[in-house]
Amino acid sequence: MSAPRISNPPAGFYRLIVCLALLALAGTAQAQWKWRDATGNVQYSDLPPPPGVAEKDILQRPANQRPRIVVTPVGVNAASAPVATASAAARPDPEVSSRKKLEQDQAAQRAEEDRKIKAQKAENCKAAQDQLRLLEGGVRISRRDERGERVFLDDQQRAEETKRARAVIAVDCAR
Repeated sequence: MSAPRISNPPAGFYRLIVCLALLALAGTAQAQWKWRDATGNVQYSDLPPPPGVAEKDILQRPANQRPRIVVTPVGVNAASAPVATASAAARPDPEVSSRKKLEQDQAAQRAEEDRKIKAQKAENCKAAQDQLRLLEGGVRISRRDERGERVFLDDQQRAEETKRARAVIAVDCAR
């Protein structure tokens, strides 16, 4: 009996292994920040330092990050002036975003109410137009009174109903 024969890997096998190893290592290369905190300890993070850290205490920043921009209003000492950062501008303000969300919700609610009102007016308009056609058509119209008996409209009642239908049409059918 002979020993099993071991074949050589395909030509691109080693290149594939090297590429996979490089891709695995590339995931660990992330932007790193390094700064000295208020107590003098050096901090490392993938997030920018808090806004209270002075520019001189930032020891390292990612290559794609710009330095902080110091905004000093006229007549204000630069040491006491607030520091505006590019990273702070990138972070959304929760109060502003919640206010915008509330405004959007209110606008959507108003739009829904307007849509319902328009639909109700269209329905009222159609009903009033149908009633007016019926009243002006000359057909005898009857109703039930309190006792449940059938009573026909006289000319005065017909005129009042016609006037009421025209008033509804004037309000609800106006575009």
